[in-house]
Amino acid sequence: MQADPTLAARFELTAPPDGFAADPYPFYRALLAHRPVKRFADGSVMLSRWADLDRVYRDTTAFSSDKTVEFLPKFGRTPLYEHHTTSLVFNDPPLHTRVRKIMVGALTPRALAAMEPGLVALVDRLLARMADREAVDLIEDFAAAIPVEVIGNLFGIPHAERGPLRDWSLAILGALEPVLSAEQQARGNRAVRDFKAYLKTLADARRRRPGDPQTDVLTRLIAGNAGEALSEVELLQNCIFILNAGHETTTNLIGNALNALHEWPQEKARLLAEPALIGTAVDEFLRFESPNQLGNRLATQDVVFHGETVAAGTRVHLAIGAANRDPRQFDAPDRLDLGRRPNKHLAFAGGPHLCVGFSLARMEGRIAIARFVQRFPGFAVTGTPERTGRVRFRGFARLPARLG
Repeated sequence: MQADPTLAARFELTAPPDGFAADPYPFYRALLAHRPVKRFADGSVMLSRWADLDRVYRDTTAFSSDKTVEFLPKFGRTPLYEHHTTSLVFNDPPLHTRVRKIMVGALTPRALAAMEPGLVALVDRLLARMADREAVDLIEDFAAAIPVEVIGNLFGIPHAERGPLRDWSLAILGALEPVLSAEQQARGNRAVRDFKAYLKTLADARRRRPGDPQTDVLTRLIAGNAGEALSEVELLQNCIFILNAGHETTTNLIGNALNALHEWPQEKARLLAEPALIGTAVDEFLRFESPNQLGNRLATQDVVFHGETVAAGTRVHLAIGAANRDPRQFDAPDRLDLGRRPNKHLAFAGGPHLCVGFSLARMEGRIAIARFVQRFPGFAVTGTPERTGRVRFRGFARLPARLG
């Protein structure tokens, strides 16, 4: 498929062209082919090729994840600023190393294995609830319900108190879009305040009565690891981060996967005939429609890409959705191939910032998608699916379907 150079020339991240949120891939193809170092009017640059993103992820010396300087003009000293400059994803070593070590200690293979029977039961309950309905929304009725329950269980959040979690998450992560309205800012700040207050109450209760340290993530985070503990602010903000990241990416993974299977019926038939493909299928869904489309770094020294110097102090946007369609890395990148091997996608970032919850997300995707397709092999998307319209995160707000 030919890439139109004019799409790359006129592309601006802060004013995305019409149609970009619905289908960014023509623009990504143009950037990959014609502007691998795309310079924007505000002085920032975007990298789109897989090898360039891989290089950035691995080099934490030349490329910083710390957002204290970048986010201050955007958010001011607000709850959103405190959250997004304290959470794991937007920090460098040694803080990143310390917080990540504690989180990895909480999300152990043993903890994940203990979760699997409950996850299977949850998915089966959701499937049974939908079975007799003529029409369903695959986001509201299925994809979004799974991570909220899974992460609620990880933190021991009472079922009756899980109602606000999704809205809080959407409001806080929505504030990471390149351009924000005053209403989005206000909504995001309100969500951080309310979420933080709720988690403080929950953490105080858990200090009085700790949960099982093998399976209760909040208890593990409070206890710390190897003599290292999180401060109160670090604890609360990174609990918000885990809940947010786990909700958004997993919801998008499941919704995007089911839509892709609808659009590629031969691959759906292949998965039905070969259920063991689900492992490679999940990675292909992550590559094909990456739930997180953009990352960010700050160049801390002059660096050169494709003969162009990116000066120290430049904000660098990482086009994950483009890199995962880079023909230099993936054969036939615009084709869904559930058996694709190798598949070194960057949906979970890479290097020291490889997503701490990638094993949990894969497990949720594997169980949810496989059991849905087995239960409803004749499902079809109907009506008009509604994308969220966001640039950084790619998913659906609504995905109407009939189950066959």
